[in-house]
Amino acid sequence: MRLSPAWYQFLVGVFASLGSFLYGYDLGVIAEVVASGSFTAKFATTTVQSGLVVSMFTAGAFVGAGFSGPCGDWLGRRKTISVGCVIFCLGGGLQTGAQTIAYLYSGRFFAGLGVGFLTMIVPLYQAELCHPDIRGRVTGLQQFMLGVGALCASWISYGTFIGFSDTDSAQWRISLGLQMVPAVFLGALIMLFPESPRWLIDHGREEEGLKTLAKLHAHGDENDPWVRAEYNQIQESITYEHENAARSYAELFKSRASFRRVLLCCSIQASAQMTGVSSIQYYSVEIFEKIGISGAATLRYQAINSIIALIAQALCMLFIDRFGRRWPMIWGNLGNMVTFIISTILLAKFPATASNSGAHWAFIIMTWLYNFSFSATVGPLTWIIPAEVFDTRTRAKGVSIATMTSYAFNTMIGQVTDTAMARIGYRFYYLYCICNLTNAIWFWLVLPETKKLPLEEMNYLFKNSPWIVPGTKREDFISHDLEHRFEEQERKQDTQALESR
Repeated sequence: MRLSPAWYQFLVGVFASLGSFLYGYDLGVIAEVVASGSFTAKFATTTVQSGLVVSMFTAGAFVGAGFSGPCGDWLGRRKTISVGCVIFCLGGGLQTGAQTIAYLYSGRFFAGLGVGFLTMIVPLYQAELCHPDIRGRVTGLQQFMLGVGALCASWISYGTFIGFSDTDSAQWRISLGLQMVPAVFLGALIMLFPESPRWLIDHGREEEGLKTLAKLHAHGDENDPWVRAEYNQIQESITYEHENAARSYAELFKSRASFRRVLLCCSIQASAQMTGVSSIQYYSVEIFEKIGISGAATLRYQAINSIIALIAQALCMLFIDRFGRRWPMIWGNLGNMVTFIISTILLAKFPATASNSGAHWAFIIMTWLYNFSFSATVGPLTWIIPAEVFDTRTRAKGVSIATMTSYAFNTMIGQVTDTAMARIGYRFYYLYCICNLTNAIWFWLVLPETKKLPLEEMNYLFKNSPWIVPGTKREDFISHDLEHRFEEQERKQDTQALESR
């Protein structure tokens, strides 16, 4: 029995999202690494150096996301994924064998460089393969597999943390070394999967593009009405883009519609980091100690937290194409704000010196609720929206800039959190209470709904709809071009069938 086109697209997306598994694994593993007794004994890190161990990874990812844009346009989506995997394996090897802190910094940077390539190009590749009806579900795999990676890292880290003594470097080397395994599989096998049909058509390989569309949507039938309608729309759109769209990064800021999308996507990625997610992921041990919870217990609770995140991400994938992008982003940020307000109060009222099991459990539950809120809404949408709003000619450049913004803010948070929590304690949480509220207000004002809209019709939406969204109707700014083309192809084929009888 043949797979349906939707399932085929989904499974291709699942394999490609191994790239975000690597990112999630690192997010989950680094908290255990910097807290390991053998790690601190070997490298004798200060809070600033611990921050650099975390932030060198995201600094590398910032650079990798920048290079991934032109690389994706030049080499194609699949080869860029392979390049990212090779660089990541180099970084993973350097980290695992690190003997000095400088050695470790270099490994962290190269691993981040590879992840920057992968997290930028994978959701773009997924979006370009998928039918509009399931695009949110498939690009949402980026965050889901990030969650799977974090889950694996959490339990592996917990096992190595309690399974090896504080004098054995296997306590952290094993968990770091294992991250190279999925990178090898992804880099070696991605070339067996289809290239983006939009990239093929954009580079003059129209026949291959048509065959790929037919394979993705109609079991190889090149005369399928949907395939012909989408192929014609892509061709016309790319012809127009070649004449009018951005040929350099600078031109993204000259067109009103392009600049609007760049601003929106950069704000989405920056705002996600300002929800507090990276502080909790990187420094959970240090944060939980502020209320009197031990490091081993924290890693156990964070491992449970990873399961909660995975459930939330799965729910997002199931419902995001039904509920859309706009309101989940707004309500998600408001939910994050409520959990941070309560967590701040708990940290202020019950410091580590005043042991209180009820306060401990309240703080743990608030962290779990925050993670559920973030993982069901904001987290996946930071990858879904940038991957779908740009046109073919600007997509790699635009997603590259947005992803670089994410890592720039991630680097900042990774560097300052440890020092901030040491110096001002719970007051650092004020930042996240405020930012989650301002995030919700901002997206209520400027984020239009893009669910189930074909990629080639995003230009029409962003050119014609107002910048301030409340008070407008989405239907007034949608062209329905692909729908009309599909209906026309069906009528044409019906007519031909009648004439041949």
